[in-house]
Amino acid sequence: MRLANPEYLLFLLLLIPLLFFRRRASAGVLFSSIELFQKVHVKKRFNARMLLSVLRGLAILLFVVALARPQTGKRWTEIPSAGIDIYLVMDTSESMMGLDFKIKGKSVPRMTVVKNVATEFVKQRSGDRIGVIVFGSEAFTVAPLTTDHALVADFIARMKSSMAGPKTALGSGLGVAVKRMQKVSGKSKVVILLTDGVNNSGRIPPLVAAEMASQFNIKVYTIGVGSKGEIPFRIETPLGTQQIYRKGDLDEETLQRIAMKTGGKYFKATDTASLEQTYREIDTLEKTEVKMKEYTEYTELFHWFLIPGMIALLLEMILGNTLLRKLP
Repeated sequence: MRLANPEYLLFLLLLIPLLFFRRRASAGVLFSSIELFQKVHVKKRFNARMLLSVLRGLAILLFVVALARPQTGKRWTEIPSAGIDIYLVMDTSESMMGLDFKIKGKSVPRMTVVKNVATEFVKQRSGDRIGVIVFGSEAFTVAPLTTDHALVADFIARMKSSMAGPKTALGSGLGVAVKRMQKVSGKSKVVILLTDGVNNSGRIPPLVAAEMASQFNIKVYTIGVGSKGEIPFRIETPLGTQQIYRKGDLDEETLQRIAMKTGGKYFKATDTASLEQTYREIDTLEKTEVKMKEYTEYTELFHWFLIPGMIALLLEMILGNTLLRKLP
């Protein structure tokens, strides 16, 4: 609740001291002596006329509060401006099961870390439409552009290694994103392309897909995932689970050229911390400019004070001229 005209409350400072000021009529009876009256024991009685002062004071208090116009209101926010359209294009080839990333000191597959970090990124992008495309030997859309970020996070959580095949169709992944975005009417279109390998599948060369992205004003941020040297993997064999080592084959040069051609930027993530920092930096670079409008609808409450004040004043007038009338 608020007061639309709180300055009227200052009237209370002037009016309250006058509430109990009542001019006494000068009337008396002449006696030769008051000695007899001094011997009479008179019990103190409640002065009913004090009720008139109370009613008058209550009426004035209620009138002043009514003048101050108490109000209650409902406030809501409208976001008229559109956000950014973002596609997360994510590598799900078998190499994403490499164990060179850690969570709390424990080695985990790259895929696990990528899913966790991407989910946190999605949660931070309020107002943006986000979609997900995965690629392995092939590429396909997992989630179209949507503002339902909980749904996007659920799709990311369901991603698995080799779900699109064991190889790496980098160009196809970017090509699907371009095809999805070419008819999008948004002013800002962004692709975040993440991979840990080299393009070894698909019909679209990565740089051709990058040229297509540039023609449709699609900015591509590329992320190369993986540490240098031999990378541990767990594989299932007839003798049980065994750990082997493979050398990484990340094509950083191609990722850099894709980013440069489309006005984006290339990032290298060799561990969990650097991958988290990469997404934080992209989040900073691609901030949504949102213009917020606030609306408030107020309901007047002054009548809840005005009507009781009028009743109190009317009651004071009636009692003052009937039951509590003062005789001269």
